[in-house]
Amino acid sequence: MDLTEAIKTRRSIGKVKDDPVSSDAIKKILEAGTYAPNHYRTEPWRFFVLIGDSRKKLGGVLEDIARLENVDLVPDEWNKKAEKARNNPLRAPVIIAVGVEPGDKKNVMIKEEYAAVCSAIQNMLLTAHALGLGAIWRTGGAAYHEKVKEFFGLTPKGEMAGFIYIGYPDLTPKAVKKTDFEDYTVWMN
Repeated sequence: MDLTEAIKTRRSIGKVKDDPVSSDAIKKILEAGTYAPNHYRTEPWRFFVLIGDSRKKLGGVLEDIARLENVDLVPDEWNKKAEKARNNPLRAPVIIAVGVEPGDKKNVMIKEEYAAVCSAIQNMLLTAHALGLGAIWRTGGAAYHEKVKEFFGLTPKGEMAGFIYIGYPDLTPKAVKKTDFEDYTVWMN
């Protein structure tokens, strides 16, 4: 697939099949992430591949967070939110959780470390698309919660950048009309 075509046709695919994804495909996706630009070559990304029961373990953490953050709900609604959170990681056969571990070098800027990890995620999404896989980058309050950080063993200054849910698409994405780049561009001489 041509790179420009991959960029223009990649879409977030939130509905995927339960079919397993090969470890070779997962490795290609992970490797692509490591080719993202990163100032001072700090390689601030951390990847955690969840397949099988490890997704249920993450679901348990997400359930705990949902219960802690929704104590004001009536019991039925509280339990529904918790159950939904517990089942979220089962929506795809593979999840790659992506963390940021900022470097210790004197000149390292935290903002640049996050930018590098976001670039890694974009490389990973494009690679998944080129391999015929569907993927979606999921974030939200739970992704940044201290319990998630602890689950993945990140350092006190580390943080999650989000979860990439990956599988074979179970939907055909619609074409998206993009605003012309000229609307956001100022040409300066």
